[in-house]
Amino acid sequence: MTDEPKDRPPPRASRRAFLKSSAGLVAGAGAMAPLAVAQSSDPELVRLSGARRILVKGGVVLSQDRQVGDFFAADVLIEDGKIRQVGPDLRPDIAASDDVAVVDAAHHIVVPGFVDTHSHSYQGVLRSIMPNGVLEPDYNRDVQAKLTPAFAPEDVYAGVLMTALGLIEEGTTTIVDVSQISHTPEHGDACIAALQDSGIRAVYAYSRGLGPATQYPRDILRVQRAYFSSKDQLLTLALGAALDAGIFAVAREAGVPAVLHMRNDSEALLGLGRAGLLREGDEYIHCTHLNDDAWRLIRDTGGQVSLCPQIEMAMGHGMPAIQQALDFGLRPSLSSDHSVEIAPDMFTIMRQVFTMQRLLVFARRRNGETNLPALLTCRELLEFATIAGARCANLESRIGTLTPGKDADLLLLRADGFGLWPVNNAPGTVVNLMNPGHVDTVFIAGKVRKWRGSLVGVDRARVMRLAEQSRDAVMRRAGFTVDFLG
Repeated sequence: MTDEPKDRPPPRASRRAFLKSSAGLVAGAGAMAPLAVAQSSDPELVRLSGARRILVKGGVVLSQDRQVGDFFAADVLIEDGKIRQVGPDLRPDIAASDDVAVVDAAHHIVVPGFVDTHSHSYQGVLRSIMPNGVLEPDYNRDVQAKLTPAFAPEDVYAGVLMTALGLIEEGTTTIVDVSQISHTPEHGDACIAALQDSGIRAVYAYSRGLGPATQYPRDILRVQRAYFSSKDQLLTLALGAALDAGIFAVAREAGVPAVLHMRNDSEALLGLGRAGLLREGDEYIHCTHLNDDAWRLIRDTGGQVSLCPQIEMAMGHGMPAIQQALDFGLRPSLSSDHSVEIAPDMFTIMRQVFTMQRLLVFARRRNGETNLPALLTCRELLEFATIAGARCANLESRIGTLTPGKDADLLLLRADGFGLWPVNNAPGTVVNLMNPGHVDTVFIAGKVRKWRGSLVGVDRARVMRLAEQSRDAVMRRAGFTVDFLG
């Protein structure tokens, strides 16, 4: 969201207090890594969790890589967390080898993991608090100005953890977490701890906070030294920016991409362009009602676009810029924004873009226009949710397609339900017929995070209690109440 609330001091927390509280939280979350008791009786899962080589066998494979291709039935070999081979009937000796765990993917569609390029994940304990709300005044008044200042670091941890686990459960393996909660360094540390403990792949877009203790944007340099010295990890770093030359200069000093919300203010963006502050890989969110010069600037500087049409339509950001992005040669990524109003469900987001773009093209046709843009296809929507998202997150070399050499972030989508069977078109089934309930198995960097419909190694009751406790604490501090049945 772009509108800035007035500063209000957040609850203060010393570094020692945060570390003391988060030690218990992280210890509990760290216990998610071993298999939970209820899951350890599954011998297939036990073998899978300890295997160096995994063969996903016999599924419909939509690789999203034209060089690799798509297959009616094929195998995916994972080795040391990376994709090694993709193709039909890989060598029989692989499946027969004692050191290979075989996953039967019959009646499943295998796709890359979804990439959500814009999530305010700390708001995971505020789900559906304003089911009918709009951006102004509701969201800016209640979420930004009242509730966000009331988050303590332990509440940030709970919110991010709840969001990340929920996204994994629904098939999203990577997020860009625009963490507008950096009231203190401890708040930012809590974000990172929750992302690490969840097992999700994430771009941590260190963003603004509220109150006198915030050290944004300069604290990104400490964060970078403390948490991002290695390139070989699930977390990477960006700077959540605003249309401000000083903030962009810090992103350039840190050598990280800028991630910013863009609505209606083309001239400010053009000013940053004239100052030479924009870089390839910067991410622009929403992009509603920009002029042609701003779109050309984004394209020509190598920028990437994140659209979240469900929030843009429901909360009044403006007309989703689907066609504008396409007209200027940009392949947009997709995002959920937050869940205070609508679920962060990539299947629904893909369908919304599919139906809306086609609706607007049909309307132009009825008005007598010619030389109309092509109608989007289901295959293109799956591209937006995977490889376009990876590109936007500056992770295209690592994820987004089922390409040998890339990290093994992939989904097994169960396709034998009565609402789907018989499968006559695989991309159409995924985009137009499926929902999160069809996400059967999730791998992130070759590790199984969801297995046959359940998250792996997660103490569900404990995480749910943690979320409830933080929800209650934030509401109490903010003096905020929700109409549960209204």
